[in-house]
Amino acid sequence: MTVSKSVGDLQAMCPHRLVLEHVTSRWGVLVLIELLERTYRFSELRRAIGAGGRGVSEKMLTQTLQTLERDGLVHRDAKAVIPPRVDYSLTDLGREAAEQVRGLAAWTHQRMDEVEKARRAYDEARAAS
Repeated sequence: MTVSKSVGDLQAMCPHRLVLEHVTSRWGVLVLIELLERTYRFSELRRAIGAGGRGVSEKMLTQTLQTLERDGLVHRDAKAVIPPRVDYSLTDLGREAAEQVRGLAAWTHQRMDEVEKARRAYDEARAAS
C-alpha cells in the first residue's frame, strides 16, 4: 500500500493521520469490512474483495494486510503445515476500526442518490458557465 512519497513524509505526518490513511485506503476498507464476517485465507479474501468489481492484485493485498497487521488491526496466523496455511482475522482493535468503517460505507450506500444528484447539478452548472 503506497501511503506517502518517502520515509520523511511518513515521519512528518501525525501518527493518527497515517493510521487513518491505512484504514480508509482503497483496499484497507474492503479488507476490514470483509474480515468482520470471518477469518479468511489469503486467496479467499482476495476473491471476496474482488467480487462485484475490479479485483485486488496479490501484491496490493499483501501490502495492505502487512500494513494493517503492523498497525495492530489484522492478525496473521501462519500454521506450520504442508501445504502452508495462513489465516487472517481482525484483532479487537481491528474489529473496532472495521465497525467504524462499515458505518461509513453504509452511509455512502444510503446517501448515494443524493451524491449523484449533487454531482449532476455540479456538472450542469459547470457546463453552463
